[in-house]
This record gives sequence, C-alpha cells and structure tokens, in this order.
Amino acid sequence: MKIELKEITVREVANGYRDSAEEGVVGYGGLLDIRPKYQREFIYDEKKRDAVLDTIRKEFPLNVMYWVVTDQGTYEVMDGQQRTISFCQYVVGDFSIPIDGHPMAFHNLPQTLRDQILDYKLMVYFCTGTDKEKLDWFRIINIAGVQLTDQELRNAVYTGPWLTHAKTIFSRTNCAAYLLAHKYVNGTPIRQEFLQTAISWLSGGQIEQYMSAHQHDPNANELWAHFQAVISWVQLTFTTYRKEMKGLAWGGLYNQFKGGLYDTARVDEEIKTLMVDDDVTSKKGIYLYVLTRDEKHLSIRVFTEAQRREAFERQDGTCPKCGQHFEIVEMEADHITPWSKGGKTNAANCQMLCREDNRRKGAI
Repeated sequence: MKIELKEITVREVANGYRDSAEEGVVGYGGLLDIRPKYQREFIYDEKKRDAVLDTIRKEFPLNVMYWVVTDQGTYEVMDGQQRTISFCQYVVGDFSIPIDGHPMAFHNLPQTLRDQILDYKLMVYFCTGTDKEKLDWFRIINIAGVQLTDQELRNAVYTGPWLTHAKTIFSRTNCAAYLLAHKYVNGTPIRQEFLQTAISWLSGGQIEQYMSAHQHDPNANELWAHFQAVISWVQLTFTTYRKEMKGLAWGGLYNQFKGGLYDTARVDEEIKTLMVDDDVTSKKGIYLYVLTRDEKHLSIRVFTEAQRREAFERQDGTCPKCGQHFEIVEMEADHITPWSKGGKTNAANCQMLCREDNRRKGAI
C-alpha cells in the first residue's frame, strides 16, 4: 500500500463542510467523506472537542490523520473523524469555545485569529491500495484515541447493501430497533451495540460468519424480523416489565424456549414473589430460573460464618446424615428445609453436613 504524507490546512478541509446527520458528513470541497460507512457517529464530548480547538489555536501539533484515496479520486477519513468534525463544526459556527473566560464563536474572533485557525496545517497520510490493505491498516491504526468497538470494526470489513440497510434499522439515534427494544437491550445504536446484539441473537453468536454470508444481500429484513420476534416473545411471556429484564440474553432464551406454553399470569405472580425474596440475590436471574428451573441462576443467599459456626457447635461437630464427627473445615452448610420448599437462609434452618453427604444430597 502506498502512504504519502501531505500538509492540508483547516481552511481546505472546512471548505464545503456539510453535516447531513446520519446521512453523511463531507468536506474538502465535497471530495472528503468524513464519516464513511465503517466509521462511528460523532462521539467527542465538549471537553475533548474544545481541546482540539485549543491545540489548533496554540499551534501545537495535532495527531496525524489518515485519508483513504478511493478509486473515484475522492477521499475517506480512515482515522481522524472526531478531530475533523470538531474543528469543522467550530468554523461553521455550531458552537463556542472559552477564550480568556468568555464564550467565543468563530465569527466573534478577530480576523487574525480566524486566519490563524484556518491556516493551521494538518498532517495527513494519504493511503492508496487494495481494500484488504486499507482495512488491515485501519485495524493497525485503531490503537489510540477513542477505540472502535468490535462491531464498528466488523462494519469496516463487511460493507455492502446488507449493512447499509441494517444500519438504518439498528444504528441510528431513535432508530426502529431502539424504539422497540431499548428497555430490553443494553448499549446505544450509534456505537453499533443494537446491531451487534441483533446479529448475535440470530446467528447464535457467530456474528462475523453471518455478516460474511449476507454482506451482499439486498436488505436486512431477515435480521429485523427475527429481532422483532424475540422482543415480541419476551413481551408476551413476561407481561410486567421490570428493569431487571434489560440486557438479558433474550436471543438464546427465545431460541430455546419459544415453543413452550406458559401460564403468563402464574409466571408473573412467581416473579413477583421471587423479587421480594431476600434469599434471592440475583434478581436478573429470576427470568432464567422461571424458564429453566435451575436454582443456580438465583444465587441463593449463603449462610454466614456465624450461622455455620452456630450449627456446628449445636451438632457437636457431628454430621446428622452419617453420624460421624468432623472438623468444621471438613463440613458444609446446608438448608434443613430446602429453599425450594420454603426454607430460609437463617440460623434455625442451617445444618452442617460432611462434604460427602452434602454433595450426595445436592445430586439427588
């Protein structure tokens, strides 16, 4: 791959700057695609954004940027999108920065300071090569600054009509997927977390394999339909929403249990009871327990050291199952009346069993 270093002024980059929100951002007389498909949305906070302008005003060196030279003779920002949008937004008057304790928009500055900013020279590497070479380089330079997420890197590799359509559903602010499922899915659309979740649900975690197989599909309708089916199943099965439902592995649960017939009123009543049970320490695990009946998901509260010692002394170190004497370190605390049958994790319901008997009991 050919890499050539050039000096480009802020004035040149800001010329023709246009931000069409999620439809794209361009500059450099319309020749520079500042936010290609594989790039993230603008995420710099005010402090970082202002730091870019402060660096330029003081004529300190700004980190080098990388542009890809396309086959059409135009350019794409490979690295430096956040910095580029920061100074372009300032030049076109989108925000003010503090100067000598006063907020100053670009048009408020004296001409000499405006020219100083516009004439600031950026160091830009122009990169020319095959798609594979450019994408390999993209991965290499993504080691500093605000890191790309795994899904943002995948988007860089598997661009195409399928991804373009999928991003309209899963990757925009207040997109359809977010409006439908933000109460159930962690993350934000613009960091590609909704898209990653949807693909993982459909592919069983084989995200890259799925994207590779469908890269050139004309649309992402299959993905959207499956995502809607998962959320619909969740809402129909668990009729009362609780905050503990957010972020659960609903895709896998849907695949495993979608064929079951549930008494939703009884399910809701059981969940309500478990939510107020002090012995249940994992409230999010309640939903997995209701479906699997595996108590490990509930993380039932364990006996304290004082309760263990009290039971040991009460038993004189004798295991009530086998009648043999053991040291306390050779014994384990156990519920006399199992939690599943209403037993509580308290001193009165604690007994000490030898390890062999306790584990034999747990296997029954």
